[in-house]
Amino acid sequence: MGFPGTWMTESESLVYRVVPKCACSTIGQIMYFSDHGRFFDGDIHDSTEGLHKWAQADSQPLIEANVKAHKSYAFTCVRNPYARILSSFFDKIAGIQRNGKRYRGNLVPQLAQKYGIDVGSPENGFEFDQIASFRRFLLFARDTIRFRKPMEPDIHWSAMAGHISTYIVNGGRYDHIFFTEKFDEGMAHVLKQVKTPVKVDLKKIPRFNESEGHGPKRAHPVSAYFDDLSRHLVWEIYKRDFQLFKYDFDDPDNKFPKAEVDLDEVHAKLGN
Repeated sequence: MGFPGTWMTESESLVYRVVPKCACSTIGQIMYFSDHGRFFDGDIHDSTEGLHKWAQADSQPLIEANVKAHKSYAFTCVRNPYARILSSFFDKIAGIQRNGKRYRGNLVPQLAQKYGIDVGSPENGFEFDQIASFRRFLLFARDTIRFRKPMEPDIHWSAMAGHISTYIVNGGRYDHIFFTEKFDEGMAHVLKQVKTPVKVDLKKIPRFNESEGHGPKRAHPVSAYFDDLSRHLVWEIYKRDFQLFKYDFDDPDNKFPKAEVDLDEVHAKLGN
C-alpha cells in the first residue's frame, strides 16, 4: 500500500498528505517554493520534478524511508464537509476542467441519465437549478461511497478520514492537522516548526485555486443546499469527518470547526 497521496519537499523539510479539495494546490506550491524560491509553472498536481510524490516511482523509497523513521515534520489539512462536497460538485461536476473538457469524460452525461442531474453549460451561462442538481449529486456520491456503484468513489468526494488514515495505517504519524478555514494560521504554524531552504512569507503567497473560473458560482448560502434528507446523507458519508475534525454538523452555515483537532484521537481511531 505504501503512502498514496503523500508529497515531500526535495530537501525533506516537510511531508504532506494530500486531501483533495482542502487547499492542496496552495500547499503544494508553498512546499515547492520553500525549496526552489519560485512556484511551479502550472498546476502543481501536474509537476513531475521539484517535489517528491508517491505517484512518482523514484520518490517512493525516499518517502517511505522518511515517513517510517518520522524524519520530517508531517502534516495535512482538512475542510468543513458541507463546503467540501459543495466545492466538489461545482468544480468537478458543474465546472469545465483546465483541459476545456468535462471531468472524467462521460461522467456528467451518465449522471444526467441515471440521476437526472442538469448542470447547464458555458453556452447558457451555466443556468440550472443548483439546489436540485446538487442534492441528486449527493445521492450519487453516497451510492459510490456506500455501495461502490455506479462507480468507485472519487478522491474529491470520498471522506477525508479515509485519505488521512492510509498514512497512519502504513506507519506514519502526523505532527499537525490544520483547517482550510484557518489556512494562514495553520500553515504559519507548520512553517514555524521547520527550517526550509527558502524562507516563505505567507503574506506574499497567492491562493492557487485551480478550479476557479471554470464553472458556475455558488448562488445560495451553504445551508440552502442541504434539506433534511441531504443532511442525513452527509452524516452517513462524513460522520467520522465531523467527529474527528470537530466541524459543526448542526449548522451547515458555520464553516469553522468547534475545537482543535485531537491528534491522539485521530491516530487512535484511524490507525486500525
